[in-house]
Amino acid sequence: MRNVYLITTFLVVLTLSVLGLRGGYFTKSPIDVFPDTLFPGMKFTSKVRTQGGFSFFSDGRSDRLPPSGVVAYSQPFRGDDSVLYLGKAADGSWVRGYPASLKVDLAFVQRGRERYTIYCSPCHGNVGDGNGITKRYGMGATPSYHDDRIRNLPEGDIFDVITNGKGPAYQMGGYADKIEPKDRWAIIAYVRSLQRAQLGTINDVPAQVKTELGIK
Repeated sequence: MRNVYLITTFLVVLTLSVLGLRGGYFTKSPIDVFPDTLFPGMKFTSKVRTQGGFSFFSDGRSDRLPPSGVVAYSQPFRGDDSVLYLGKAADGSWVRGYPASLKVDLAFVQRGRERYTIYCSPCHGNVGDGNGITKRYGMGATPSYHDDRIRNLPEGDIFDVITNGKGPAYQMGGYADKIEPKDRWAIIAYVRSLQRAQLGTINDVPAQVKTELGIK
């Protein structure tokens, strides 16, 4: 009989442990079934809290800055191709055109359009005129890609702006942590296509297409 009581008690405790009080709200700290002196819980584990103090370091901060010159593990060393990763030629000037390692074709431009729509169009607009959705909320300093100043910028200079931003952070922050180098070049190719589209004339339409469109 004694064993029956023990087994019953064990099953009741087990059932309450598994099913009991789930979904309930409490204002006090949870009850520790086992004493912390014998079985310390994870809340007592030594750990570093985000933006908290940490006496191990001389400055007392838990957050640490990355070492100088560190790069993301997914990116090769920048010195391997300064044009691809910096937009600069060997003499330090901004390059015109695109890195030799990239194939600029329709798929490349379409990739740029996809990335542009995600990261650029909210401010610069779908056609690059600076009339993105953010303008409706008071951000009126976004330039148009169709200004001659921007049309004449070297591709490397535009690459650097995408990478590091332009002006104060509240105007345009850098996108190096969000857009891979190859995709930055793809965006530039798409921006160039938007600029070219604004300058198109009837003379740019092939003769066979003019016939299909009914243009004489």
